[in-house]
Amino acid sequence: MAVDLVAFGPHPDDIEIGLGATIARHTDAGYRVGLCDLTTGELSSNGTPEQRRAEADAAARVLGVAWRENLGWTDGGIVRTPESIRSAVDCIRRHRPRTIAIPYWDDRHPDHRAASEVLRAAAFTSGLRRYETSEPAWRVEWVCYYFINDSAPPSFVIDVSAHYERKRQALACYASQFSPPAGEAVPTRLTAATFHQLIESRDAQFGALAGVAFAEGVVVKEPVQRGTLLKHAP
Repeated sequence: MAVDLVAFGPHPDDIEIGLGATIARHTDAGYRVGLCDLTTGELSSNGTPEQRRAEADAAARVLGVAWRENLGWTDGGIVRTPESIRSAVDCIRRHRPRTIAIPYWDDRHPDHRAASEVLRAAAFTSGLRRYETSEPAWRVEWVCYYFINDSAPPSFVIDVSAHYERKRQALACYASQFSPPAGEAVPTRLTAATFHQLIESRDAQFGALAGVAFAEGVVVKEPVQRGTLLKHAP
């Protein structure tokens, strides 16, 4: 099923942390969006893979995406191999996105850094006609990097002020990660009372740079082309 955008996340909840409101803005505008989690997060201190799959499905419904799938890679073991690249290429070629969103490469989590490298390689490899899979070659127009744990000066920001409550609702679906039962919870960075504040502070900072309430930042490696020097022209 062809879509406009596929967002990839190393673990369920990563996409929502970094790009949840942007996803909601795109689906509300009529764009077809798919989400692809690489692992089930089986190494997480809280929750089970089954819980996390159910939470991811619930968040997908909140965001209004066309589909969500999981590639079943090993949590804590994401690495660039011919097999991991082929798995990601298969996903890209099956869904033929114009743009893919992948984790920013300089992140504190090793899986996030590795996922960024694998997915960038897969985006390139997908366009090679002599790289054979069950689907024909597909060249992604744009690779956008989003922030999960860390941030950097963005190439541009997306005003998500009108869609920010949807991001909050999507994150709330991940109760096993952010608000597990008190008697069963293992304290982690995600269960800390300040975690959501940290996410919203970053999005508010990006928003302040653009003069809006909330924005999500994106990095691209290519220059952003414009037709004029006029601010609101294409």
